[in-house]
Amino acid sequence: MCARGRTLNGFRRTAGDVVRGLGHLLWPGLCMNCRERMPEAGSGLCGECWEKLISVCGPDYCLRCGRDVSPYAVCDGVCPNCRGEEIHFDGIARAGVYAESLRGMVLAFKNGQTELDSVLISLADSALQACSFTSEIDLFVPVPLHWRKRLIRGYNQSHLLARGLKHQSARTSADLARIRYTEAQPTMPTLAARARNVAGAFAVRYRHPFTGRRVCLVDDVKTTGATLNEYAKTLKEAGAAKVFALVLAVAGQNAG
Repeated sequence: MCARGRTLNGFRRTAGDVVRGLGHLLWPGLCMNCRERMPEAGSGLCGECWEKLISVCGPDYCLRCGRDVSPYAVCDGVCPNCRGEEIHFDGIARAGVYAESLRGMVLAFKNGQTELDSVLISLADSALQACSFTSEIDLFVPVPLHWRKRLIRGYNQSHLLARGLKHQSARTSADLARIRYTEAQPTMPTLAARARNVAGAFAVRYRHPFTGRRVCLVDDVKTTGATLNEYAKTLKEAGAAKVFALVLAVAGQNAG
């Protein structure tokens, strides 16, 4: 490269540094979660929110129900929390527990703050890559919203998550549908009421691709698991060979 070219490139780098510096001064970075100013833009979250996020993303959880558990407490793939529960999905992967920064980000994500998708997709994808069933998945199936809720919200947060996942062969299918409007599960007083609330609320579309396939449901939060159970049951009745679940967060850590 000639001296003139080197001088021009040096000028461009210097000018770029000046523009970025002015940008940080005039438009300082804001944490996408707490909206506090950050010294450096680009990381998405401030240091405090990252610390809180890491604190609820521990690796020790039951691969059957997703709740926190010591690996020494699991016997034959079942932990004390889910022993005796009827679970229709064949395994679960999660990013963390429903608390601290993760809880706040999940709630914000489903209530219009879609710029959080980069952080949350990264968390979901990390959980996916670390789980035991990644290579088995044929299809990702985002948990569907009823059309009324989809119309009000404008998007399905589970579909945004599913589209961002990295997998060498699995594709995303929207052939699972919610055919009946249901009340919000957290408003249900008991586990039995939650199960009744979602019973028969889902169906697969005509000429669905699920027969003989290994499916991974994608959702933001698992609470008691009643909704995921009903989805998994519906998919298996439609011919799915296996049904797994991938969620951002698992709530109900002390549930029996």
